[in-house]
Amino acid sequence: MDILFLAHRAPFPPDRGDRIRSFNVLKYLAVRARIHLISFVDDDAAVTDEHRAMVQTCTLVRRSKPQLRAAAEALALRKPVSLTAFADRRVSEAVTHVLSRHPIDAMYVFSGQMAQYAPVPGPSIVMDFVDLDSAKFAAYAEDASGPMRWMMRREARLLGAYERAVSARASASLFVSAPEAALLPGSRVLENGIDTVHYDPGVAAPVQCARPLIVFTGQMDYRPNVDAVSWFAQSVLPLLPNAHFAIVGRAPTAAVRALAGAQVTVTGEVADVRGWLAAADVVVAPLHLARGVQNKVLEAMAMARPVVASHAAAEGIDHAGTIRIAAGAKEFADCVAALLHDPAGAMALGAAARQQVIKRYAWEARLASLDAMLGLCLADRAQ
Repeated sequence: MDILFLAHRAPFPPDRGDRIRSFNVLKYLAVRARIHLISFVDDDAAVTDEHRAMVQTCTLVRRSKPQLRAAAEALALRKPVSLTAFADRRVSEAVTHVLSRHPIDAMYVFSGQMAQYAPVPGPSIVMDFVDLDSAKFAAYAEDASGPMRWMMRREARLLGAYERAVSARASASLFVSAPEAALLPGSRVLENGIDTVHYDPGVAAPVQCARPLIVFTGQMDYRPNVDAVSWFAQSVLPLLPNAHFAIVGRAPTAAVRALAGAQVTVTGEVADVRGWLAAADVVVAPLHLARGVQNKVLEAMAMARPVVASHAAAEGIDHAGTIRIAAGAKEFADCVAALLHDPAGAMALGAAARQQVIKRYAWEARLASLDAMLGLCLADRAQ
């Protein structure tokens, strides 16, 4: 069986939320079918020979269109910026090339921006939206003002109509959590998983850092992450005068870097986030805007860390009470302080969180439903 896999960002290396999901889906499918990957690639993508060996053919296109040009095209064409930003003749030509030379049985489209390349008529499509982007832009609009608010509302409206049209074409529309899937009727849930062998507290050496240590991990030029750490550093941390806060993740914005000080460390990109998680006395996920399942929370749970999360960050995770949920600066500070003051209780909570992840979120189990959706079978790959 041959599957054309389209992705808005190369699935390699699996070191951020979207790439972790796309990499593990690709890895799962590659055991069961011949995969033809066409993807945009970012400057930070480290694509190795081992990665290329996972697929039958691999076409990577560097995305270089300026955002202002994408916005101008969107206004002229009455399309969402999310689409024009990823509209590229080279990708269209690559899709045509693969379809003309290989017997493609199905397409796996990762992220809504890539559905514009699925031909009509064409092979059946499994559409992995991951999150409902139109809902994200609607939330952004509530916090914006002036022309930016108008632009965000426009994006939410046009993108919502596009998502509904794509879903109507697809044989299956997938989202990372039940709350996300409920926003688009007829959709299914394909939850994120976690590699509990990789994220194992027994194999990671803790970094040396000031204690007690509170850790946040994530891509630090992503607006929800920036907002989360800014709020925590400015509103929660002053209520925890003896604690140190480490913001761990690549590409910190100027606003994030400005948070660094006596009580805050901004690491930038690190070789291995597990060392920071292993060192953490508490991991926090204080996101006010979060779509789907947060990998950062699953990773911390797998590393047996006690986690304090916002309602938004915990939504969609079957944690069985093994993480603490807080709202508001005082409640967040109280939850963190309680864990810092009870190391034995915090350790027990973290151990329970790891057991819950092992039971509930192994990748193989989470992705098994793809077999029926795509008509996969291990025998096909063997042949």
